[in-house]
Amino acid sequence: MPRIPILKLRSRETPGPPLVLASSHPAISLAGLTAGVDNLRHDVYISPRVADQVRQQLARMITQNSGLERALEQEEGNPWPRRELFAGSAASAPTPRSARVEPAELKALLSDLQVAVLNRAKEANLAAIDLLGRVAIVKFLRAELADQFSQVLERCRILQKSFEGVREARALEFRERVAEFQVGKKTILRKCGQELLHLLREIEKETLSRMRRSVFSERDAPGYELFLNPLLFVEDGRDDHVNAELYVMWGNFERDPDRFSDMRRRACRFLQSLDLKGAKDDHTLDGWLNVPENAQVLVGAGNPDENTVAGRGQRRRLEQWRQQLEEDSALEYVLAAYEAAPLVTEYAPRINAQQLKNALISRDELARVETLIHQAGRTSAAGLQTARQRMAAYGNAERARLAGRFLFDLMRYHRDLRRLEALNAAADCVQLINNDRLRELSSVNGLLYQFLLPQEKTQDPENVLSHVIIKADVRDSSRITRKLMELGLNAASYFSLNFYEPVNRLLPQYGASKVFLEGDAIILALLGREGDNDFTVARACVLAREIIEIVRGYNVRLERTGLPKLEVGVGICYQDTPPLYLMDGDRPIMISDALNESDRLSSCSKSAARVIEGLEIPFNVYAFQTVPDVPAGDDQTGDDQAGGAQDFLILYNRDGIRLSAPAYARLQEEISLDLRQENVASPWKGEGARLFSGLVPVDREVFRTIVVREDRIPVVDPRDYGVRSWSARKYYEVCTNPAVYRLLEPARAAGK
Repeated sequence: MPRIPILKLRSRETPGPPLVLASSHPAISLAGLTAGVDNLRHDVYISPRVADQVRQQLARMITQNSGLERALEQEEGNPWPRRELFAGSAASAPTPRSARVEPAELKALLSDLQVAVLNRAKEANLAAIDLLGRVAIVKFLRAELADQFSQVLERCRILQKSFEGVREARALEFRERVAEFQVGKKTILRKCGQELLHLLREIEKETLSRMRRSVFSERDAPGYELFLNPLLFVEDGRDDHVNAELYVMWGNFERDPDRFSDMRRRACRFLQSLDLKGAKDDHTLDGWLNVPENAQVLVGAGNPDENTVAGRGQRRRLEQWRQQLEEDSALEYVLAAYEAAPLVTEYAPRINAQQLKNALISRDELARVETLIHQAGRTSAAGLQTARQRMAAYGNAERARLAGRFLFDLMRYHRDLRRLEALNAAADCVQLINNDRLRELSSVNGLLYQFLLPQEKTQDPENVLSHVIIKADVRDSSRITRKLMELGLNAASYFSLNFYEPVNRLLPQYGASKVFLEGDAIILALLGREGDNDFTVARACVLAREIIEIVRGYNVRLERTGLPKLEVGVGICYQDTPPLYLMDGDRPIMISDALNESDRLSSCSKSAARVIEGLEIPFNVYAFQTVPDVPAGDDQTGDDQAGGAQDFLILYNRDGIRLSAPAYARLQEEISLDLRQENVASPWKGEGARLFSGLVPVDREVFRTIVVREDRIPVVDPRDYGVRSWSARKYYEVCTNPAVYRLLEPARAAGK
């Protein structure tokens, strides 16, 4: 959510601390996007599969909310010929019950589509693409609501025509139902819109908000609150039922003193009367009215605490606001609007909401409404009478409380109306492409933003752009094999049941494939394809953590049975090029520099183990460099990054995961990594590591946290392993120790 600028404004009417009013101006920025073929709007093509399913589901929603579903099913029997009834829109034809999409399926489709939109934005590293996709989806849903209502109405008319001359009584009855359907259009579309809004909010809460934070972080993602607006599917933001339920019911006619435009002018006049700096500027006033919390600052939202200096100031301003409404003869309408809100549900749809409100103010209107209630078949207007009596009994304290509540509700509605206007302005800049010719023209010129489901994209081997290699190497496998043989046990089944098979079961979840086995190691690959953004390095990190956790879990059981435990070292490498393959008969063999590098990153030298394992440290990966002119004596690794034959790295990796530098750089592009702690303890004094954490989307509703440690490589004397200096080179570990995650839990909670 965008940061709201704070303006400090001192009122001349009261002493004490200055009033502080917040200001907000909702907007959606599509800056950086390419204009479409008309050079005015952005061309968007939405998944045809989702579009077809949404059309079917909206038609079903409309018939359900109108009460026509069973009547249409009984009379139609089998679906009518599509060409006759739905020419030009075959996807909108009625479908058999077994083929219809259920709400859960629609939710999954919309969720998948919006995730695809987010991935497309991440691929281009441009949040505006995600905003464009969200605006396009809302525009599509709005248009289809109206279109499907017309389609259902056409079905009804054709069915009604089939009754004429054959079943006149049924035709007359059905004609009345169709007439009610037409008259109730606004109510039906409002109910469908509320269902869609509820669906979109669930998707946002369960999936999109966390995935967006993982990709862009909250500070880079302004404007998304506009898509959760209660007025999202309310035409022009004006609906008596929605206003009565969520805000306050406004007047609709020129003579009504409680029209929103008039009430807004009164609120502006009230702010100007406080003699606040900037109150004469319309833009400033509009910004203040977009922040409902300002009502609390000004009048305590109708319930100020008079035991404080600020509360006594709020009480004086609340009284001033109440008197202003009284003098304008508007307060009675405010009180009536709140009292009429529960009556709307009780007496609708036969009695208009505005009639109920006016009946609480005017005796003549009350008599007229009571007559309408009886004509509608209702025997009692007791609820209306009780509300009128309660309203007449209001004292000054209650009237002031509701006046304060009204200021708060006015500001909420003002904010949501401005949000709706901002979204509508953005929707005017979107052109939904719905024919092949225009799509081809836009696409061939590189102007089209396509949002497709993964299964709708081509998955040819040629469009692989990058790859990630994971190597999981078992430590001391020869020693384990000898011990098992001494016990008369089968080493092959031991490794298979406790390592290879559990890892194989994980691969489909992460989109990983097995490259080959190396006796005591398994090598996996994740491929990055064109137009795809599946978080390959991030997913590889989570998969590697799962491998370590599985091994630890099996070790508990092995220890109980007296069998040797397993230790694993994992290396993860990334290359921004596709791998090469040679063919061994029908079997492709991968060729990649990442295979060799992952072997080095997953290794662990004996000398490093002697130095590190006696220390109480929370990490599992270390690297240090020996002094060039003093050889360490055993299992040193020549480091091509050092640039000389005399530079050697000693590597430690037990139950750890080491990332290559390119893999770490790619991970920073895939997810947002937030710095959580600096100067973390190290076996050597003088330098401290840094810890970063990020959220990785594994599935639509599954997210995993990873912690990455960045540390510098020390240059040590192998005779005593004391630090001589610190090199400029760094190494990276995906932390696997649960204690590290517990340590950072408070920091992550504070950052949310």
